[in-house]
Amino acid sequence: MDCCYSTEDKVTAESLNSDVNWIWNNFNSSIRNTGLMLDNALKLGENIILEGAQGCLLDIDQGTFPYVTSSVTSRGNASHGAGIHPGHVTEVIGITKAYITRVGHGAMPTELEDEVGEHLGTVGHEFGTTTGRKRRCGWFDMVVMRHANRINGFTGIA
Repeated sequence: MDCCYSTEDKVTAESLNSDVNWIWNNFNSSIRNTGLMLDNALKLGENIILEGAQGCLLDIDQGTFPYVTSSVTSRGNASHGAGIHPGHVTEVIGITKAYITRVGHGAMPTELEDEVGEHLGTVGHEFGTTTGRKRRCGWFDMVVMRHANRINGFTGIA
């Protein structure tokens, strides 16, 4: 990408304008009001799928503070982030693995600090996608799953 990188020591109005124009010219056709698009699809009776990221224990409000992310990871943020009314979310599928993982610090009562945990991490390729740090592995934790269900109101589990 040729945009936004300069060998100059300072940003000038001309270089900034050039970079902004490059971005506009290359991405303008992709910029859309997705909330409006999704709302129109719902009005036509179409189904949509929203996908959340990160587990409930990382939620800024409902997680194990201070070991959380900077955003809301629960069902409530799915509709808000998509720009649609929360009433449109009629099914919530809780996704889980057969074991739990966590990158970094924070409570993890079922953590396996032995060869089983090491094996799960190796076979499951358990490394943080952003940091590359090794994830801690532990047995499935039904208390965590019950907490996630209380917050999100699962209609199914996968």
